[in-house]
Amino acid sequence: MTVLPLTKTPIAHLQIEPGSVVKIPNLSWSEFETLLDEWGEKRAARIIYFQETLEIMVPLPEHEIAKDIIADLVKVLLKKNNQNYKSFGSTTFRKLGVVGLEPDACFYINNMTQILGHLRLQPNDPPPDLAIEIDVTSRTSLEAYAALGVPELWIYNSQGLKIYLLENNTYQERDRTPLFPNLPLRDIIPQIIKRSWEVGDYQALIEFESLVASQT
Repeated sequence: MTVLPLTKTPIAHLQIEPGSVVKIPNLSWSEFETLLDEWGEKRAARIIYFQETLEIMVPLPEHEIAKDIIADLVKVLLKKNNQNYKSFGSTTFRKLGVVGLEPDACFYINNMTQILGHLRLQPNDPPPDLAIEIDVTSRTSLEAYAALGVPELWIYNSQGLKIYLLENNTYQERDRTPLFPNLPLRDIIPQIIKRSWEVGDYQALIEFESLVASQT
């Protein structure tokens, strides 16, 4: 991981290789917001700002593939449950002066009606009900997500899937998600990601739907 001083580096023009992580310490909130404006929305890099430190990461293909597969699986399950939702992808979420971050994927489910029609998030909008992070080149900050107040966080890495629920401002790891309590997703999702590499996404999703049908 590279650490760069703010005053010597034109951050918005950094050329960062896929799989690389750069940290910039001692960055004020106003500097962070100015940087986001300079960057714009069309960029490959993902960011997280917390405790006056900005972390910039450019994802690898394996990161993006796992993210897309898990997001697709969530959509399959929500549809099966006749549960409406709104996907916000990698939107930048902010809590003024405290944290700014971009999940790899996220969903509004219980709070969906509060954000419908919002082309841009409003200061009083709730955080997403579910956020998904893929830890390939960097480690997700539970503290940053807790500061934002995301009720449920899934983190996938080479060791598998972990499910965290926010309780009393602290994340607790759980075996199952209350969104889909009848399914052992910690076991199923890594299997389906592995299958997607072997047989392609479409076939992996078909197998997932069959597996879900057999267990519910």
